[in-house]
Amino acid sequence: MKKLAILFILLVSLLVLTACGGSEAEPEPVPVPVTNPTLPPAPATATLLPPPVVSESGAGDTLAPAEPVSGVPQTLAPWPAANFGYGIQSHATVGDPAFTADVVKNQLGMDWVKVQLEWPLVQPEPDIYQWFFYDGIVNEASKQGLYLMFSVVGSPEWARAAGGHNGPPDDTNQFTRFLTALLNRYPNQIQAIEVWNEQNLDREWATANGISPEDYVRFLQAANETIKRIDPNIIVISGALAPTGSGDWVRWADDFEYMDRALAAGMLNYVDCVGAHHNGYNIGPDVAYDQTGTTAEAGTAVFRGPFDNIHHSWSFKTTLDTYAQKIQAVDPNKKLCVTEFGWASSEGYDQYPTGFEFAQDNTLEEQAQFIVQAYQQMRDSGDVWLAFLFNFDFGNKGNGPTDDPVPYSIVDTQGIPRPAFGAIGAMEKAR
Repeated sequence: MKKLAILFILLVSLLVLTACGGSEAEPEPVPVPVTNPTLPPAPATATLLPPPVVSESGAGDTLAPAEPVSGVPQTLAPWPAANFGYGIQSHATVGDPAFTADVVKNQLGMDWVKVQLEWPLVQPEPDIYQWFFYDGIVNEASKQGLYLMFSVVGSPEWARAAGGHNGPPDDTNQFTRFLTALLNRYPNQIQAIEVWNEQNLDREWATANGISPEDYVRFLQAANETIKRIDPNIIVISGALAPTGSGDWVRWADDFEYMDRALAAGMLNYVDCVGAHHNGYNIGPDVAYDQTGTTAEAGTAVFRGPFDNIHHSWSFKTTLDTYAQKIQAVDPNKKLCVTEFGWASSEGYDQYPTGFEFAQDNTLEEQAQFIVQAYQQMRDSGDVWLAFLFNFDFGNKGNGPTDDPVPYSIVDTQGIPRPAFGAIGAMEKAR
């Protein structure tokens, strides 16, 4: 989740949002009391061995290798349509992929791991493929019996006359050829693909036509046909939208308005589930956008967005509930795949990323409570098929507390588990 772009949108919107209007009538949320699940105490000592941390002297700490996994990469059965999938995102191109897969599967108890696959990184030139960035995590996830979701993002500069990575290729066939190469490289080892990311932002979808749901649906159709021709069991997920305020359809577009147009253009014909993102800010997962004033945080929060600028995009609950209502009005059987969600906490750090003031309002214990509650809420809703937390291990793979993903991580900058790590590991996972 590239939060700076979302933050830009909110700051310039009339609502003064940091990541998150629309012409749609707002849903009538049902007031829900804010409750927190009972969590186990945080471990007194680390239960997770961190990847190597480079000290100021430049010497790396010793890391015990992950226990070897018996057997070879597995061919997993298709994920059942009736089962809720617990997943988490990993910065798996950094560190030991065997360690990552082992912890995600055996300590956190996850079913799925998400990795963002950067097309420009793999194919920097038309005839050059650098698969080594992803070979390890694909093989290790498969050995552990972890289901793998790749979120495929960005275009190589050579594929865009305008240059840059912040948009689709000029020729969609270039993307489908890349998908073909990807699936031929890892047959039976990829179980889901998210086609693009936050395409209602010009940071991700800069084109001559501006931000266009209709163009995206045509792009998605081509990707879906390619994926299903090669492996019909792969779950195809539409690129998740960034919750936003009203936009000009050049720099950004309101996510509810975008969803309406994408649905009218036939998006559901080309997906197995609809991608969704939400940054939880400093309110809990069960707080509707128009109920923020009833919470204890309304009187104490440093970051005032959800309390002083009432808008649907602040709310995890309202955003997901409204997406589900819109989707199921077209196809009652279609569900969401929440490919990024989480809560940032700067507790324990003396800094936070610029514009992420809300991270100051969430304690580490609240981060843990909100995450567990959100998993339970999504599972119980019946509207969500797969859910991926952002994130497992950016804490000690990022650039310190001011790096956007770091406060969301369930390990700290030294790789030591935060309370959310133990809470997720102990969480009941009813599928």
